[in-house]
Amino acid sequence: MTTQDFSAWIGRSENFEERLTHNLVKRIAATLSEPCPAPGEALPLLWHWAFFQPAVDAAGLGSDGHPARGGFLPPAENRNRMWAGSRLQFISPLRVEADVMRRSTVIKAEEKQGRSGALLFVTVRHEYLQDGTTALIEEHDIVYREPSPPKLGGTDAAPEAQWQEPVTPDATLLFRYSAVTFNGHRIHYDWPYVTETEGYPGLVVHGPLIATLNLRAFQRANPHAQVQRFAFRGLRPLISPTPFDVGGRLLEAGKAQVWATAAHGMAQTGEIEFTLENPQ
Repeated sequence: MTTQDFSAWIGRSENFEERLTHNLVKRIAATLSEPCPAPGEALPLLWHWAFFQPAVDAAGLGSDGHPARGGFLPPAENRNRMWAGSRLQFISPLRVEADVMRRSTVIKAEEKQGRSGALLFVTVRHEYLQDGTTALIEEHDIVYREPSPPKLGGTDAAPEAQWQEPVTPDATLLFRYSAVTFNGHRIHYDWPYVTETEGYPGLVVHGPLIATLNLRAFQRANPHAQVQRFAFRGLRPLISPTPFDVGGRLLEAGKAQVWATAAHGMAQTGEIEFTLENPQ
């Protein structure tokens, strides 16, 4: 089977300006049961995903609840979308109530044939500028796959953890995270759609939510660590309300491995690079 050429989308870019409003930060904090930082304080890591979401009206949405494809991102009609992973470099903290510019560029758009059909791999580089300087760089991997039964198991068991936290991803948490990130993807809140159309046994836990809980668990276990880089990738979906654990272990000086795991094995894995601050 021949593959399509999506190379024309490589290099396309767009800018998005956003104020990191305290009002939305309060809602993120409530969703995650975390203290809320005050205006001017550092935005907790990965909370920026609640911002920079285009306000697309209902007529501009696809059948899956995402904004209709084409334009900045290549068209991928009749395919299911997955957040496959990200690589982030934290240069300086984003601040609550700061004005931030996000510059986004498509750096990869390639179709390959997999065992389940054609797969379109898209990578977008986001650069976040605060006070005119780059504070955060992120590469976001998206995979569009042809409809096929989702794989829920078959991954390796997690290594022995040095820290671990349990998570119960109930429907309320998924709904509130979708709401606070303005994520209309129906697999996270629409039971008939996710079970009948996409074939999952229940509501799917957001990949970025899992990553956020993973990084939070690392920071709780290592309070003097200053995270410099975080890379993660999804292995298998997690389904609400089945409990899972986030945990990890130190690999060597300045590096840690983290994961999310359930009964069927690891669902997400990642690596953190960090430095240690003076505990005084």
